[in-house]
Amino acid sequence: MDFRIELIPINVSDVDRAREFYGEKVGWNIDHDQTPVEGLRFVQVTPPGSAASFCFGTNLQMLPEGQTQHIQIVVDDADAAHDYLVERGVEATAVEDLAWGRFTHFSDPDGNQWSLQQLPQRS
Repeated sequence: MDFRIELIPINVSDVDRAREFYGEKVGWNIDHDQTPVEGLRFVQVTPPGSAASFCFGTNLQMLPEGQTQHIQIVVDDADAAHDYLVERGVEATAVEDLAWGRFTHFSDPDGNQWSLQQLPQRS
C-alpha cells in the first residue's frame, strides 16, 4: 500500500495576501481559488515538482488563531532554492550546513515557517 501526501492546510489571516505571497513571490502554482458556498473560500497552491499541495482560505481554520505551523520541503539544491526565493523578494535565511542536510528557511506573512532541505549525499 502506498501513502501519498496530497493536501496540507495552513492558517492565514489574509487570503488575498497569502495568495499573492505564494503565487507571485514564492512562484507556486495557484491550482484553485474557489468560493463553493457563501463564506467559504478555498485556495490551493502547489510548489513546482511537488505531488503535494497546500490549501488555505476563509473558514478553513485548522489551528487555533495565533499558532504557527512548520513545514519542510525537500529541494535538489539549497543554494539555488535560497537564490530563487531572494530574487523574488522573499526573506530567506542563509543556507545552513548540518549533518542531516543543507537548509534555508523562510516565513509567510502569517508566520507559517518553511524549511527547504537539500538531503545529504548518501554513500
